[in-house]
Amino acid sequence: MREIIAEIVTIGDEILYGQITDTNSQWLAEQVGLLGIKVKRKVSVGDQLEELLTIFAESESRSDIIILTGGLGPTSDDITKPALCQYFQCGLTMDEAVLKHVTEFFEKRGRPMLEINKMQAAIPDVSHVLFNSLGTAPGLWIERNGKVFISLPGVPFEMKEIMNSSGLPKLKTFFQPPSIQHQIIRTIGIGESFLAEKIKGWEEKLPSFVKLAYLPSIGGVKLRLTGFGPELETISKALLEQALAAKEIIGTNVYSLRDIELEKALGELLTENKLTIATAESCTGGAVASILTSVPGSSRYFVGSIVAYSNEVKMKSLGVQATTLQHYGAVSEQTVIEMAEGVRKRVGTDIGISTSGIAGPDGGSPEKPVGTVWLAYSDKHKTITKKLQLGKDRAVNIRFSTMYALNLVRESLSS
Repeated sequence: MREIIAEIVTIGDEILYGQITDTNSQWLAEQVGLLGIKVKRKVSVGDQLEELLTIFAESESRSDIIILTGGLGPTSDDITKPALCQYFQCGLTMDEAVLKHVTEFFEKRGRPMLEINKMQAAIPDVSHVLFNSLGTAPGLWIERNGKVFISLPGVPFEMKEIMNSSGLPKLKTFFQPPSIQHQIIRTIGIGESFLAEKIKGWEEKLPSFVKLAYLPSIGGVKLRLTGFGPELETISKALLEQALAAKEIIGTNVYSLRDIELEKALGELLTENKLTIATAESCTGGAVASILTSVPGSSRYFVGSIVAYSNEVKMKSLGVQATTLQHYGAVSEQTVIEMAEGVRKRVGTDIGISTSGIAGPDGGSPEKPVGTVWLAYSDKHKTITKKLQLGKDRAVNIRFSTMYALNLVRESLSS
């Protein structure tokens, strides 16, 4: 079965100047990929006619599908439609259905419709309209020599609505791409190179129709297995078998075979075991509590948090002993133990988790350099600690500490 190739072109000076973030190409690549269509290039180009014409020609020569976003507005800097007309050597035609929609769009909002707004209904006469129910600029579908150009508004929610309602279904019908399936393996607490070395033998034996991708992030690596073939059920079964085999090799660093974040996986584990948790945070400043409560339904297991940044609050609110702070310091194993046990007892939860460290970029010492972080987990049976030695970037240190605090809870409950 022939591979279908797509290319995504984002249009607009504002993207090249860094004034807006291009989220459209990321979403489009993901959605098109789910159809079994391979995106091989993503290109950004400014509002320059000659540049657009060059990109159109290059893209058409090497891809089956060219998806454009941006430049469909009514102002002089929106040149996508003129560029398409010149490229396909066609004129503009007023589409009565689009004009009716645009007219009603302004009437419903009690706003006057200017002559320039009517031009939203003027479309290249070689194109078919992809209706935009949320805005005034319609999407465009143009076919030539078995290839397809799709032109979409740059506004993300309009672009997504057009593609979901008509663009993606038309692509699937027109090209009939092969079935594609993804299987995710989410890991935490292991670096990309260590993980690659650990599963090297397994990776070398993967079936030819299965491709593996490493997607690293702070604290963990997401493995994505992608399978192509004529039958979706057969692919799904094979991918799951491979994922289970990899999980056996990787071990406890795997926290899910679904594409979910660690906080959601931990929330499910706490809910399943009917356990409650509270946090005592110093260097993370409430970040652990924030990420735990970002999960819908977290009130079932999360009770509260004490952000004890100063030693006084550590003593008064968590019961940390003055002698502990004097002898060992705030950033120490002894202090985080008393913090975790203190928040668990004072808030009245099954689990207490604590953090204390030197987030940076300054404040360290030869004995405790910037990036030194202590974590502790406490329940009625045990207390477990973990020391991290991170770098000098404050934001990264807080993020790492937060993820490793969650993972400490997960590991403690799974052991």
